[in-house]
Amino acid sequence: MALLSALCFHAASAAAQGFPARPVRVIVPFAPGGATDVVFRLLAPKLSENLGQQALVENRPGGGSTIGMDIVAKSAPDGYTLGVANLSFAVNPSLLPKLPYDTERDFAPVSLVTIVPLGISVHPSVPARSVKELIALAKAKPGSLHYASSGNGSATHMATELFKTLTGTDIVHVPYSGGGPAVLAVIGGQVPIYTGSIPSQVQHIKSGRLVALAVTSSKPDPALPGIPTVAEAGVPGYEAVEWQGVVVPSGTPGPVIDRLNRAIVESVKAPEFNERLAGVGAHAVGSTAAELGDYIKKELATWSKVIKATGIKVD
Repeated sequence: MALLSALCFHAASAAAQGFPARPVRVIVPFAPGGATDVVFRLLAPKLSENLGQQALVENRPGGGSTIGMDIVAKSAPDGYTLGVANLSFAVNPSLLPKLPYDTERDFAPVSLVTIVPLGISVHPSVPARSVKELIALAKAKPGSLHYASSGNGSATHMATELFKTLTGTDIVHVPYSGGGPAVLAVIGGQVPIYTGSIPSQVQHIKSGRLVALAVTSSKPDPALPGIPTVAEAGVPGYEAVEWQGVVVPSGTPGPVIDRLNRAIVESVKAPEFNERLAGVGAHAVGSTAAELGDYIKKELATWSKVIKATGIKVD
């Protein structure tokens, strides 16, 4: 048995020494042009350089990210197929009645690449200029306030549902087919509250067409100076961000994961990548594989509780 284990270890190490010997594909389970797609297209040139082979981004949208992630789960565990996991990856096990894969069993973590804080803002007609005032208004008029999101199960949807759960408020969800239509609905006065990407709001906040109340991350965001976090503004323990991480099929050899991790972390730390991330409101991370694994476990637990508490369903 010891001899067999040693042989397997040496075989995996040998495979890793020559890895990668051909291009690596990066499965983005969303359509081209969205924030996740943009992040990985910005990352791909640097990742290709650090791997010594091309990193080819493939968009496989559909099923709330499940179609693309299923391709990853069923690929050979050799390091040549990477999957981009995000908040939907952690939400889907609790939100969808059936998945074609086991989220915890069928994937191995590689690295957390970025986090994307969101902003909570309101139409100027809303008589609230702080999170506490918004909570008081919502409690005074339960079910009468509405918020716009970029779609069912999206980060913007889940971040607001967490806010409702922690504050005990009843605010009605109005899903749109993306962040663009959602923010336009709030600017136009059709819906009073918006939780969404910070870049989509900044110009409207500066022009006075939106009023920023808070950011959803654990730290203030430099794009919105002077705007507190939701936790600082009166909701202790609140944190909800979009995120992007890389996973591979389970069974991928440890030395191959280590090689991928080193290349990703080196790419993520590159100044030119960080400069370009600002345009999509993302912040580079570059974690160990174990740190991403822990992060995914925490996200799975958080969103399971929120979905059970709110009874969210997606048809």
